[in-house]
Amino acid sequence: MEELTYEQASKELEQIISNLEEGKVTMTEAIKLFERGEELSKICYNHLDNAKGKLTEIKETLGKLIEE
Repeated sequence: MEELTYEQASKELEQIISNLEEGKVTMTEAIKLFERGEELSKICYNHLDNAKGKLTEIKETLGKLIEE
């Protein structure tokens, strides 16, 4: 997978969705756009999953500090 930020992947995904909704692409182009969209959605999901993990770690650390 490419090293895109969440914001970059999300922006490109929005553009792909817009292009597909307009319906002005050929079937071949639509398939390529759809495949790229799948890749981008995985990138976004991975970024969100990593952020969730980091937030969980922070929450646990703060919880331990409060208990002390």
